[in-house]
Amino acid sequence: MAELLLIRHGETAWSRDGRHTSWTDLPLTERGERQAEALRPALEGRDIALVLTSPLVRAVRTAELAGLKGAETEPDLREWDYGGYEGVTTADIQRDRPGWFLFDDGVAPGPPEHPGESPEEVGARADRVLARIASRLADGVAGDVALVAHGHFLRVLTARRLGLPPSAGALFRLDTGTVSRIGTEHGRPALVAWNGRVGA
Repeated sequence: MAELLLIRHGETAWSRDGRHTSWTDLPLTERGERQAEALRPALEGRDIALVLTSPLVRAVRTAELAGLKGAETEPDLREWDYGGYEGVTTADIQRDRPGWFLFDDGVAPGPPEHPGESPEEVGARADRVLARIASRLADGVAGDVALVAHGHFLRVLTARRLGLPPSAGALFRLDTGTVSRIGTEHGRPALVAWNGRVGA
């Protein structure tokens, strides 16, 4: 069976500062560019048949620097829409909402063009991505599928791939500039490697 490679983009100024970043289209920091370049050795020897990226520049640039060729943009790979929490840290949110937790509570409503998403809505997008790549993952000779996207979205997608509810994405910490792998064991999806970083 092919493996699913999950690549979180490199560091941005907001990810460094712990600020929720969905639609704000920030570039990578210098460190983020080094993180993306450092992924090359982990990816170069793999037979990757399909590369899909979020449309946001931090993901597209990470794919380029990691040496992934022929990437296609997939709008459903964008980050969780944080609505009214865009650019806000968890500590700041919890001052007004003690005990707030993204994977359980979702976000505050935002502007009409970015109203925010519930965990279930993010899970529905993840399911669409998984449906798009299902036949490739089932084909034992087609090669791996690489998804270059964002931390919270990829955590939800991981939960859905493993048959868990979207809120179970909380169990999978995912740092910037990392590659993770989901393969199979006895025909069922299983984690192979998680949150791997090389240098940077």
